[in-house]
Amino acid sequence: MMIKEITNNKKQYLSLLLLADEQESMVDKYLNRGKMYVLFEDNIAISECVVTDEGNKVLELKNLATDPKYQHQGYAQKLVEFIEQKYKNDFDILQVGTGDSPLTLPFYKKIGFKVSGRKRNFFVDNYDHPIFEAGKQLVDMIYLQKKL
Repeated sequence: MMIKEITNNKKQYLSLLLLADEQESMVDKYLNRGKMYVLFEDNIAISECVVTDEGNKVLELKNLATDPKYQHQGYAQKLVEFIEQKYKNDFDILQVGTGDSPLTLPFYKKIGFKVSGRKRNFFVDNYDHPIFEAGKQLVDMIYLQKKL
């Protein structure tokens, strides 16, 4: 397993990015200002994440996705652990915003994140189509944080 920072041609991993954020125009809002990391196994891109500096020593995990063939094997957790170690001396908080989904919230809670806020109607106001996950329409953005 190898984790590599991607500095050029980040959109070559668009298929992974769109697993976590299904509207490309939304990905475009943070992709260039963020740092992207891809986890490879045998030269195959399995999982990716993008983090951004949100000021006040807050690092935000903007995108985290794993190829469906490799999900539930700990790859996303390994990426988050990598980010925590890499940035623990530069940031105080790791933050993530996600939909109120029974698929993603339990994952983040399991790895130590705690709910810190909610942005009402985020998905309804910012996406050009309704987004559903596990049969539930995403409406509010749920923010979770973890101390680094």
